[in-house]
Amino acid sequence: MKYYDLITPEGTKDLLFGECVARRRIETTLMETFRSRGYKEVITPGLEFYDVFNLNSPYFPQENMYKLTDAKGRLLVMRPDSTMPIARIVATRLRDAALPLKLCYCQTVYRTEPALKGRSDETAQAGIELIGSDLRIADLEVISTAIDSLKALGMEFSLELGHIGIFKSLVSQLEATPKEKERIRRLIENKNFPALNDMLDTFGSSAVTGALKKLPSLFGGEEVFEKAEALIPDETALAFLDELHGIYTAACELCGKDGKITVDLGLVNKTDYYTGLIIKGYLQGHGDEVISGGRYDKLISEFGCDVPAVGFAVYINAIQKVHEKNGILPAEEAADVLVFAEEGFEVEGLKKAQELREQGLHVEMALMSDAESAKEYAIERKIARIAVVNEESEEAE
Repeated sequence: MKYYDLITPEGTKDLLFGECVARRRIETTLMETFRSRGYKEVITPGLEFYDVFNLNSPYFPQENMYKLTDAKGRLLVMRPDSTMPIARIVATRLRDAALPLKLCYCQTVYRTEPALKGRSDETAQAGIELIGSDLRIADLEVISTAIDSLKALGMEFSLELGHIGIFKSLVSQLEATPKEKERIRRLIENKNFPALNDMLDTFGSSAVTGALKKLPSLFGGEEVFEKAEALIPDETALAFLDELHGIYTAACELCGKDGKITVDLGLVNKTDYYTGLIIKGYLQGHGDEVISGGRYDKLISEFGCDVPAVGFAVYINAIQKVHEKNGILPAEEAADVLVFAEEGFEVEGLKKAQELREQGLHVEMALMSDAESAKEYAIERKIARIAVVNEESEEAE
């Protein structure tokens, strides 16, 4: 007996009509923003070898990937991320290309997500990767593109900035195991103050543990930098803080009054992936980020090509959810003209439809046997004009 022939797998959904129009408009808006800044589109396979994601650093745990085998028994995965396949392309087909490379994409990724998080396993993403520059202008170029992308969506937004180097520098001074460091990172990311304090107390009282305890509370505006400077005892971490301060100031100027720029020193996600700047973007009324990215200078070297990089991804599903919540889905597009051909005039009717399309109109053929049914169909579908093709070839409004 079949049990699953009428439903979709968990974490996926069908999109119908207006939902499809909304998805395509978001994708088009973002890709036009990227192309206008010189980014060139790439498309990677939906299927990749597992080895692309099984590198020295566990960027994506294997339990979060959809796996299958090919005809030769080799392990494949459904693409869980777009950046790593693009890193593969840079290290192979684009190895001798002039730098910097400005690449963009719009494609779907597949990851297993905990059911309680309410996130899709099938996620549409659009994004950019700026490959081959470690200059400050590269970070600002990416931030500027993120700001323009959020502005183009027509809603209030905020952009959070962080720097993973501050956390890495501080935690490296603790005599902690990799597992303990990861637990500290996770507690800071989740802003779990009681558990973080208890964990750090096991390492004794010091300026470093004191700074780490305060790290998740250091978020907001300009005032964060003064507070952090007074807390952080490490020169390397202070240098990263100063670097972030300069980027924050420039980002505020780039954003103007269209959105809000904040800083969060508790942004410590993917410490094995990011090496510097971290970016997260939000739309008003949606708690989860709609943009995520940052600088990842060591990732491409794992594919044998040591070049710096920075970029971000936009979560199209999340944006669409915000639009639906705020009732700003676009109306379904109706045809401009419905062509009804009487029996014996089918070819003439199809020619008439083509003639109208060549005038730039959207034209439907009526697939019913009488003119009255065609009129009812036009009213139901909000089609303003009907062209009747017969011996007299009249047109009705």
